[in-house]
Amino acid sequence: MKSDGVLILSHCGFSFAEDLVAACHARGLDAWILTSKPLPEHGASRLAALQGMVEELFVTDAHELSTRDVENAIASLRGRGFCIKGCISVWEGYRALMAYGNALQSVADLPWDRVEQLRDKLHVRLTLKDAGLTNVSAQTLTPAVLEALKHDRGAYFVKPVRGIASYGAFRLTQETTWSALEAVASQAQKDTVYTSVLGTQLTFMAEEYISGTEFSFEVLAVAGTPFVVGIHEKCQLTEGDGTVLENSCTSPPSSLTGDQIAAGLSWIASVLTCLKLDWGCFHIEARFDGYRWGLIEVNPRVGGSLISRSVLALNGTASLLDLWLDQLVFQSDGKPSPDYIRAVAELSYSKEGVAPTDEATFFRVYFASPGRIESIQVEPTEPAPVLTQVLLKEGDEIEPAAREVFIGQILWHMPREQRDRDLTRLLASSATAIAVRYQAAEPRKDSRA
Repeated sequence: MKSDGVLILSHCGFSFAEDLVAACHARGLDAWILTSKPLPEHGASRLAALQGMVEELFVTDAHELSTRDVENAIASLRGRGFCIKGCISVWEGYRALMAYGNALQSVADLPWDRVEQLRDKLHVRLTLKDAGLTNVSAQTLTPAVLEALKHDRGAYFVKPVRGIASYGAFRLTQETTWSALEAVASQAQKDTVYTSVLGTQLTFMAEEYISGTEFSFEVLAVAGTPFVVGIHEKCQLTEGDGTVLENSCTSPPSSLTGDQIAAGLSWIASVLTCLKLDWGCFHIEARFDGYRWGLIEVNPRVGGSLISRSVLALNGTASLLDLWLDQLVFQSDGKPSPDYIRAVAELSYSKEGVAPTDEATFFRVYFASPGRIESIQVEPTEPAPVLTQVLLKEGDEIEPAAREVFIGQILWHMPREQRDRDLTRLLASSATAIAVRYQAAEPRKDSRA
């Protein structure tokens, strides 16, 4: 008997492939992966790893998937009698392709063109301003606009109109030059992994700088109803070197009152309604200045790093990835399963701003510096983490880049009461939990990630 399954769209052989395959198999579903060609340094070994974990593997000859690739994979599976319960991808560059694949299977999801509109950050900003949901102005950046903004000495933030991984996102200063932006654009064109998202002609925008503490809302929209299953407070942000690095996060927020969270939830619902985001998973980044919520950006996907795993640790039942997958596979005739609605509601914040459990998480991401890695060592911490991932290895060469490059990440889980008591200490002790030594010219020095 032919099995039901899910088509996973993978970028260059990765994109949370292991997590997605495990989630499919846990639900008794086959996992079929359609991946673009891996980079040369991963090549055959990565394809062999994927082949060993899935029921079917489709590999293209290009580093970027296309609509034709999705059509061919679906046709192959359907031609052999398989039932495709849904198409999913956590790679933002393939979110529209995911929507396209789901439309071919009559699976409820965002329309393709709405995903494309959402990825245009300038369009989103202007749409929300017209609706009164933000008071932040934004415009396309040109050499003349850049000089005018520097001249008025206001606070502005620069980022690509279509961006990812904080690539080329930074605060505008008097030292910002058009040639520096051109250098970032040139670098993006040579970055095989990110070219499909950033495009060959990188356009920048400038917007008024949004002050306040930054948070992310982990949202599932189901037939027009939003459910917030996690809110992460960004404890540390580092701005510089052409990007913004999110060093550590905790959930639930440690600095917000219930009323402030409730106001944020209401504002998030208005943003989703304004942008017509009625289906899908969203990682919505925002800042709160003590009075007003301000949007950073809306990402139509699961949050990166350990966001999904953090949600699982918080509720003890399902990760964000699990909940998004269930939204796709547990629906009939474009309508969500009532059991799914009940399950998500139980794992979500109440409209009064109350978290679904009394648990808390803290995670830290460690970023690489340019150079060749000589050694990586994981140091013990108290409390011990529940998950440690080291993503690079000795001998890896890190090139200068205007984007984040992960060395590793660590997740801690504890009762919220303990988090509130120990957060300051944990922030300090976790900072050097992954220690990295880089090869360097004399004199040789230690560098902490």
